[in-house]
Amino acid sequence: MEQNHFVLPSSNYMRQIYQQGDERMTKSKNLLLSLLAVTLLYSTSAHAEMAPQAPVTPQTVSIYLDGQRLQPEVGPLNIKGTVLVPMRGLFEVQGAKLSWNNTSKTVTATKGNTTLTYHIGELTATLNGQKLTLATPGQISKGYTMIPLRFVSEALGSTVKWDQGTRSVQISSSIDYNTAILWGVNLRSSPDSGSSSVSLEMLSAGAKIQVIREVDASWLEIRTQDNKTGYISAKPKYSNYTSPTLIEKQADELIAYGKKYLGTPYVFGASPDQTDTFDCSSFVKRVFQDTLSIDLPRVSYDQANIGKQIGIDELRKGDLLFFSARDLDIGHVGIYAGDNQILHTYSKELGVHMEAFDSQWKKRFVTARRVF
Repeated sequence: MEQNHFVLPSSNYMRQIYQQGDERMTKSKNLLLSLLAVTLLYSTSAHAEMAPQAPVTPQTVSIYLDGQRLQPEVGPLNIKGTVLVPMRGLFEVQGAKLSWNNTSKTVTATKGNTTLTYHIGELTATLNGQKLTLATPGQISKGYTMIPLRFVSEALGSTVKWDQGTRSVQISSSIDYNTAILWGVNLRSSPDSGSSSVSLEMLSAGAKIQVIREVDASWLEIRTQDNKTGYISAKPKYSNYTSPTLIEKQADELIAYGKKYLGTPYVFGASPDQTDTFDCSSFVKRVFQDTLSIDLPRVSYDQANIGKQIGIDELRKGDLLFFSARDLDIGHVGIYAGDNQILHTYSKELGVHMEAFDSQWKKRFVTARRVF
């Protein structure tokens, strides 16, 4: 019977077999890595093409208005060559009054006879009823509403140029110096009359200025004809500037100040040089003097000759109301506080108080005067 013998391969033969296997494995691994690299490269390239380009901040770009450098609250954005800057500052430094609807994200700017309306994010805006196209839409970035600098500036009548040598945007505005100084007033470095605010110069009566913006009820930011900017008092005695928004702010401040004296005792003939007691006209005189620097006469029948006469259906907050009293045609005065309320004093029991402008007062009503 023939026997089968199992013969082991020689060591040289086995070494050749292992080397061939290693070579095949190495080639397969290299092929797999090459395919993976190509796949990743294609994926990255495709993603890069699909991803939107993020805005970049221009390097050392400066913005000048009529030769004066502007300092935006945040740095400008550069979207495909269009420079976007914070909305409020751009409008106000060019003399436009701004209103903002936060619900619809719509801004409306007015300057003279020009009205610009724009909804943030859209590629169209409305200028005096005519639609205009923007190259790049405005956007909200880091809490700031950013809008195209060139589009807004040119819509407001300014010209915009790019200076490559200095990497700066030069805005030349069409400024109207249509506000007149009525009484000498300090041009200050900040909206404050305290020691922290420096007086830059005294503006004389007759000087013409541009009002850049209303800071609050007490201060205006302005530009002089020699291109200086600063702050002056918004009180009516210092300039002929007025606006519905400023009037409303000042009326609110007037009433709030008068309410500080609620309950102060009534004394007929009280001295206007103190605030421990008041009669009707000394109270009105004190409130107008302290808040708006309006110096009214001492007694009510003389106060009734100041300002502009208005009808009872035209009343707004801060108007003076005059009534008959003590057998006098005009013997009492109060301040209209809005919402059909009177702020006044005439009673030892009530002192300074608020009450309704009701039928009993309307029977005694003589006239109303508007002094700001």
